[in-house]
Amino acid sequence: MNLLIGAIAGDIIGSRFEWHNIKTTEFELFTNRSEITDDTIMTIAVADSIVNNKDFVTVFQYWGRKYPDAGYGGAFRKWIHYINPQPYNSWGNGSAMRVSPVGFAYNTIEEILKQAKMSAEVTHNHPEGIKGAQATAVAIFLARQGNSKDEIKKYIEENFYYNFDRTIAGIRPEYYFNESCQGTVPEAIIAFLESTDFESAIRLAVSLGGDSDTIACITGGIAQAFYKKIPDYIVENTFTRLPDDILEIIVKFNNFIAGDKSI
Repeated sequence: MNLLIGAIAGDIIGSRFEWHNIKTTEFELFTNRSEITDDTIMTIAVADSIVNNKDFVTVFQYWGRKYPDAGYGGAFRKWIHYINPQPYNSWGNGSAMRVSPVGFAYNTIEEILKQAKMSAEVTHNHPEGIKGAQATAVAIFLARQGNSKDEIKKYIEENFYYNFDRTIAGIRPEYYFNESCQGTVPEAIIAFLESTDFESAIRLAVSLGGDSDTIACITGGIAQAFYKKIPDYIVENTFTRLPDDILEIIVKFNNFIAGDKSI
């Protein structure tokens, strides 16, 4: 299984709808305007940190400077160039969009909570920023461990206090662009919970509107962990849009996970 492709596919598919929202699940998945954004770049940065034992500040600045026009928020765009970068109390969904490698890499909830917090707090040290990253990573962990959707829902509700007593159909009409963790992570998880397979999860996430690429990226990571299988045409269309340096990290991450189950 090509780990990370679920999150990256969600980013690419959602990319063309971020500023041109669509409120339906009926749309073409890939066009010539489908491309990677900051969600993919920072997901790769977290994977780079894990496989090459680099600190998060180093990898975020490296990849952010390497891909400076990927669509970062204003504060993060400045942060990647600071000589002595400090966290800026963000509750934005950037901490959740990049965390999927943590959910795949570690084998206890305690370690995942720790690593998700570390990946978030170098920038997003607001409690909601940390919470969004941890909830996303834990959902991926529980999904890949074979827990049911009801079990995943119950654990996240009881430990992160998100409101899952809502439906995509109920959220969609009034949902608007929201870049906060608290306004995107629960919705992304609900899209996963209502889905029937990987593709339907991505379609539901994008159909909400709002920050489409990030919501679909978060949903995609969880959906991949749960369903295990991503349709070949989605994998192929995703790979064709990835530059060699990103593909290299994906291969290294998959090899790392396959060879070391003890971290």
